[in-house]
Amino acid sequence: MLNETSEGKAVRLSRSSLTRFLKGPFIWFTLIMILKSSLAWIVIFDDIPLWKPLLTELPMIWACFCLIEWFAAKRRMWLYLGLNLLLSGIFFAAIMYYKYYGVIVNYHALAQVNQVTSVKSSMFSLLDPYYLFIFTDIVIIGGLLIRRRMKFGKPEHPAEKLVERKTRRRTASVVLVMSLVIGMLNIYPNRASMSEITQAEQMGILGYEAFTILADRPDQPVPINQITQDRIEELKQTTDLPAINLSGAAKGRNVIMLQLESFQNFLIGLQVNGQEVTPHLNQLVRDSMYFPNFYQQVGQGNTSDAEFVVNTSFYIPPNGAAATVYADKALPSLPKLMSAHGYQTATFHTNDVRFWNRDQLYQALGFDNYYDINYFGTNDTIAFSASDDVLYDKTLDQLEAMQSAGSPYYAHIISMSAHHPYHLPDSKISLELPARYQDTLPGDYLISQHYADQAVGEFINELKERGLWDNSLLVVYGDHLGLPIYSLDPEDEVLMEEIYGRAYTSVDMINIPLIVNAPGITPAMQLEQLGGQVDILPTIAGLTGVSLQDQLHFGQDLLREGGNLLPERYYLPSGSVLNDTSLFVPATGYGDGMHYSLANMGRHDAPRWNIPGEEEFHLQTDEASTTLSGSSSSSELSSASSAGYVTKDQYDRALQLMHLSNSYLIQLPEHHAAQ
Repeated sequence: MLNETSEGKAVRLSRSSLTRFLKGPFIWFTLIMILKSSLAWIVIFDDIPLWKPLLTELPMIWACFCLIEWFAAKRRMWLYLGLNLLLSGIFFAAIMYYKYYGVIVNYHALAQVNQVTSVKSSMFSLLDPYYLFIFTDIVIIGGLLIRRRMKFGKPEHPAEKLVERKTRRRTASVVLVMSLVIGMLNIYPNRASMSEITQAEQMGILGYEAFTILADRPDQPVPINQITQDRIEELKQTTDLPAINLSGAAKGRNVIMLQLESFQNFLIGLQVNGQEVTPHLNQLVRDSMYFPNFYQQVGQGNTSDAEFVVNTSFYIPPNGAAATVYADKALPSLPKLMSAHGYQTATFHTNDVRFWNRDQLYQALGFDNYYDINYFGTNDTIAFSASDDVLYDKTLDQLEAMQSAGSPYYAHIISMSAHHPYHLPDSKISLELPARYQDTLPGDYLISQHYADQAVGEFINELKERGLWDNSLLVVYGDHLGLPIYSLDPEDEVLMEEIYGRAYTSVDMINIPLIVNAPGITPAMQLEQLGGQVDILPTIAGLTGVSLQDQLHFGQDLLREGGNLLPERYYLPSGSVLNDTSLFVPATGYGDGMHYSLANMGRHDAPRWNIPGEEEFHLQTDEASTTLSGSSSSSELSSASSAGYVTKDQYDRALQLMHLSNSYLIQLPEHHAAQ
């Protein structure tokens, strides 16, 4: 009878302990994390059923909670709160990173969080206030814990305490096993998916983060002695273009390469209520060789990645910024190439050279000199550095000095004033916008680019006044997109539809201009061949008569070679690729990817286009949406069977090109050892 009474008491204690477990922090924090994960999913993913975050996120959340229940005898609430903060931080980072880059953050990107402090205004501009609710509970619960107002059924007797721990561990063990099984079923079948967005959607955001850490094994590199220019050309399968006989035509000329911050191609020729947004660049386009079908190829490093790609003709790394991943390598580069042909080389950037590891990057690229904030100062600051006016004015002084040295020079100039979030001081604003554009992201963008264009116009005038124009080759291009699709509010999307006359697409987003002008040499013409930033180096080499025979490169001379293939790695899922007629964006792979036609994407085929003023604006939102969505579905999206779309062979070759590029670069000696 005594044993039965003891057993009955043990059962009652076990049931009581299980009840306390179900009413304790495990359940409360589960409900909290469901709300937070749902918020992240609403921001990042489209048309997701309500059950999907539960199925994908809860297993990882419960697995973490079970470890607390198993091992924590004391301070469980503090451990739950700390884990809550960690997981909330991951969801918040995923939201903000997606809003800026359009991809899912991973630990490689989080390792560069120190760079965010320099672009905090960009981050804050993407922050909708309701995102901060993700941290509200932490403040409240933390405050209650500090004041010792929150208690969760603390046992009074040692026997009860022992039974409770055993019950918690048994329950946690069952839940942990169940969570790990479901988590593996979410992760394992989707590990080979090309699209990071698709992976995160199928694995869950937390599952994706765990997968990127545990499965981070880089592909086996191709031996460096097997990476040759012939192999690259075989994969690219370029074709000969009709002859534009300019090979070596700019030999011995100064090379001035101007990289424009966040400059997209739709700005060329755009008018607002009869006022040109970029009048000086419009005039330069009319006098130059203009490539409207030109695309960015940057990654996490944005501007610094553009500097890397155009100066090396290699692709960005699979993870991280090129200036961080490759900056210790002895890089083949345009500065080294030009130096070998008697050129002086210098780069001009108004920010701190240590930002994005540029001090190391510039050494690896082989620039003779760099000029940063220490030279340009902090007067007349826009964004986080001296204005474009200061940049061009002080750069001109150095160009004159190099000119007087008697040998040609290569100067790479990085503009910065039109940096996201496009907030100019009132004294710099001269573009008048219709009221509907005021205080919007597209409106602020147009205002900033109008100022940037004015500064470029002054720079070109000064080049002519100081006698630096006639003996130069000027190359102008955008570094990366300025208006990410995923950063636009619904009101912004309507404005972009108004600008384009149709839906704003991924193709438009990554489309940047390339303008090449060698006064007296280059004809004024529009060249339709497909190009990317990786093609700038060989195009400059061709014009200046510099041989690339002994320099590996992945780009092509846009004046001599067609049939381009442009791999993309960021802002779009890995494996995205452009050919001459379309953009392909994979999902799990090639079979379920999307094809976006390049036909009629840009506005370069129109003579000029104009945004009407308020009194002329009669577009009805409902009618416009119907028309635009119909246009988008018929001209943009189609199956891979359509003629001219990216083929499976082209997709595979693009992946091989990226792998060859990374394989070659990671096997190069360190630049200090090579000197």
